[in-house]
Amino acid sequence: MEHYNMNLTLKIWRQPNAQAAGRFETYPVSNISSEMSFLEMIDVLNEQLIKEGNEPVAFDHDCREGICGMCSMYINGRPHGPWQKNTTCQLHMRAYKDGDTITVEPWRANSFPVIKDLMVDRSAFDRIIQAGGYVSVNTGSAVDANAIPIEKDHADSAFAAAACIGCGACVASCKNSSAMLFVSAKVSHLALLPQGSPERKSRALNMVAQMDKEGFGACTNTGACEAVCPKGISIENIARLNREYMTAGLSAER
Repeated sequence: MEHYNMNLTLKIWRQPNAQAAGRFETYPVSNISSEMSFLEMIDVLNEQLIKEGNEPVAFDHDCREGICGMCSMYINGRPHGPWQKNTTCQLHMRAYKDGDTITVEPWRANSFPVIKDLMVDRSAFDRIIQAGGYVSVNTGSAVDANAIPIEKDHADSAFAAAACIGCGACVASCKNSSAMLFVSAKVSHLALLPQGSPERKSRALNMVAQMDKEGFGACTNTGACEAVCPKGISIENIARLNREYMTAGLSAER
């Protein structure tokens, strides 16, 4: 693959906190290598800003290998940028060419208030998990991996749902700021396994109730969430969540 350098114009959202008004600031950057990751390019910009005596751009990052969900950036109108099934930290600058203008924003959702610049508070997801995204088990030595036989189809579906990294791209892409894909992934991967069966009903009810309490919108099945999910979580999980929720609700009424 051909290596090249490029000059870019960055339009980056700057906002000191959730209460203050934000604005776009324009920054030129030069000699950006096509082999850089997107976050490395932001690092170069920040080094440039620091040398100029300006405040660097605040952004979230941790693993830089696509597994932690921290790098939540809305790039040119798409969560995580132009590549499919890809996080911002896995995006490389070869996706762009010399002279491009790149617009970078934080997630836009009331439930994800801006901390600063491109950083948002995604603790609403943590509270949803606390409401029911767990299993209760006895402590002690680890159980043998093959002690509980599980159908391969169920195991595969659970594994696919468990791949969710909680980045919030589904919320950012949804016109309703719905968290249904996230919640359905967390409910599904436990509902499909026998370990999640004892708390199955309370889990669906409590997690959906907490989702509503956090102010996330309703799902209208536009499918934008699945299209931008960096882990390819299927909206079939949303259908499963609805079934789990209705079944739990009917049982609770008796």
